[in-house]
Amino acid sequence: MIDADGFRPNVGIILANQKGQVLWARRVGGQDAWQFPQGGIQQGEDAEQALFRELYEEVGLKKKDVKIVARTRGWLRYRLPQRLLRHGSNPLCIGQKQKWFLLQLQSDDSAISLVNGGPAEFDHWRWVSYWYPLDQVVSFKRDVYRRAMKELAMAHAALEARHGHGQGQGQGQVEEARGYDRVADR
Repeated sequence: MIDADGFRPNVGIILANQKGQVLWARRVGGQDAWQFPQGGIQQGEDAEQALFRELYEEVGLKKKDVKIVARTRGWLRYRLPQRLLRHGSNPLCIGQKQKWFLLQLQSDDSAISLVNGGPAEFDHWRWVSYWYPLDQVVSFKRDVYRRAMKELAMAHAALEARHGHGQGQGQGQVEEARGYDRVADR
């Protein structure tokens, strides 16, 4: 489903744990590309329905495992670089328009699973500080990440305050957790 301007409707997911750290996942296929979970909104779905479908498909979490804390007000867009455009497609998708959600994990980390019946999108995940992804995501997504994270930052800060955690800008330390990388600020 691509809109008249060539943008594919999509949801972006920022999942925070009880410490306020966010889930950061590495895409399957090499190139060490890390990102937040995201995925397309299918015909007949609204953004929230797509959120829960994508959340399960990509990280194995169900509606009962999370709480929606906040969402962006409108669509945030990014364009794909020329090298990623599929020029033979009709209609041509030139980028994504996204609604972003900030979620809080209500379950234990063990509920996170990268293998959920379909092809895996990610092969590793870790917890990182809230702003860490801005310097790590692929360059063409950086601006949309900045806009989404700035819009959701107050809700994230309130989430941290409720749980007595503040993490600052630290990069964290790497720990192994159930076979997946996990970064934990200390």
